[in-house]
Amino acid sequence: MSRRILVLCTANSARSQMAEGLLRALGGSAVEVASAGLAPSRVHPLAQRVMAERGIDISSQRSKHVDEFRGQHFAVIITVCDQAAEQCPVFPGRAERLHWSFPDPAAVTGSEEEQLSAFRAVRDGLEQRIRSWLASWQEEAGKREQE
Repeated sequence: MSRRILVLCTANSARSQMAEGLLRALGGSAVEVASAGLAPSRVHPLAQRVMAERGIDISSQRSKHVDEFRGQHFAVIITVCDQAAEQCPVFPGRAERLHWSFPDPAAVTGSEEEQLSAFRAVRDGLEQRIRSWLASWQEEAGKREQE
């Protein structure tokens, strides 16, 4: 049975979209992932580009408002920006809440290379966090099975 995960951010354009793609790719069939925003916009083209560098296609993902998921149950709710953590709506059930604060790469100005560098840094930070979290989650699941 897969674990339902919701990733929240403000615009649902970069951080949460990259986290959704990474969780889906790294978690496989063990997770069912969605992302949403408090004020959704569009999936940022540079987010798509840096994810493609990892072989993960997020071009079919869309920016969604958190209201699309109200009333639904999630095992885990992950906020990837401070505003989403502060304004996260209440969801039914006993979802585990995680807060991983990352800077908004879409806010970076400068050359295309400087912007890409910001997106890559957030992608790499998210990937490291997700890999670590998935490993500890799988370890805990294994211990419960042995009991």
